[in-house]
Amino acid sequence: MKDTYFLSDLHLGASYITDRRKHERKVVEFLRSLKHTASQVFLLGDVLDYWYEYRTVVPRGHIRFFGVLSELVDAGVRITWLTGNHDIWLFDYLRDEIGIEVIDGDYVTAIGEQRFYLAHGDAVGKLPTGFRIIRSVFRNRFCQMLFSAIHPRWTVPFAHKWSSHSRATGEPEQPFDPSDDIFVKFAVEYNEVNCTEKVDYFIFGHRHIAVDQYVKNASARVLVLGDWISLFSYARYSNGTLTLQFYK
Repeated sequence: MKDTYFLSDLHLGASYITDRRKHERKVVEFLRSLKHTASQVFLLGDVLDYWYEYRTVVPRGHIRFFGVLSELVDAGVRITWLTGNHDIWLFDYLRDEIGIEVIDGDYVTAIGEQRFYLAHGDAVGKLPTGFRIIRSVFRNRFCQMLFSAIHPRWTVPFAHKWSSHSRATGEPEQPFDPSDDIFVKFAVEYNEVNCTEKVDYFIFGHRHIAVDQYVKNASARVLVLGDWISLFSYARYSNGTLTLQFYK
């Protein structure tokens, strides 16, 4: 049986990455190495730092990345992309042209004999009011239509500038505290409610830290996938064993 891989927060195209071409090549190199070992690849959001799909045109960039996704799909690898808060406007282009599955929201699935809960993680826990408002606006079809009417020469630079500003001024990620972590609390509550269909592994992105924590109260493990900006981390499920690994 071939392996399943999970990765998130690649932030391809981000203006704060010094050498974006080198960054993309490293991602492509890793993905191409999975061609003969992977049965499934899950991308858990913020794969692209910014993306907006227009009806008749394709945004510039990411050619090598999209190419290797096509290679994997053509080789029989199933790719599932769960949108994050940066690539939220991923609609049907990559689905139709490449053959990947795009999911907006969380996803529960069985792999082998174990159950997995997958999500980007930005919607877990008590969200600040401002963030909840922004999420609702971004997901509103009418607002999306208005945004698409603005020429990309304005929207693309604005989006990248906003992303860079958010990263530069945002609060640093706090150390993972298993006794008081939002993902741990979510896992415990989820398995309490879904006691007949408990999840074995909860896998998230979003927070740019690499964590593999067993949660006794949930009888499950919580993994945070890290990122591909400084950690180059991912999870691999092979022969019934899930491990957090790092690509060098």
